[in-house]
Amino acid sequence: MDFFDLIKERRSVRAFTQEPIGEEQLKAILRAANAAPSAGNYQAYEIYVVRAAQRRRALADAALGQSYVASAPVSLVFCENPGRVEPHYGERGRRLYAKQDATIACTFAMLAVTALGLATVWVGAFDDEAVWKAIGAPQGVTPVAILPIGHAAEKPDRTPRRPLTSLVHEV
Repeated sequence: MDFFDLIKERRSVRAFTQEPIGEEQLKAILRAANAAPSAGNYQAYEIYVVRAAQRRRALADAALGQSYVASAPVSLVFCENPGRVEPHYGERGRRLYAKQDATIACTFAMLAVTALGLATVWVGAFDDEAVWKAIGAPQGVTPVAILPIGHAAEKPDRTPRRPLTSLVHEV
């Protein structure tokens, strides 16, 4: 698929079928996330693959009751790992670069999901502590985004975007 068509095709899907995600599809998504640029190439993030129904329900509860998180056959939880970048970039690396690394990797994964004909939605509204417990992450690793992945059970309309004239500022 052409890159610009891919961007136009991407939608936030919140209803999934129970059809499983193939292992090769999941590996392709994870490889795409791993290809994302990162500060100093330190890849200051971790990805947790959540398949077990009980953990997916815990994620949905942690995501303030967004039940569709549990209905997707797999969720990826992207976490920042500032310990990987702080020794090189100090406070700015800890505070900002790790979060940027995790979000860029999540974006690459989201686009890969779309390219594979699958569906997802970026979930950022959640209780950090509850997500952290649901995935069993070590201290110092903080969740940034949840990406439930599945086959779409809906085809939402494209949402309107701000016009470039209100978004872009030439200086």
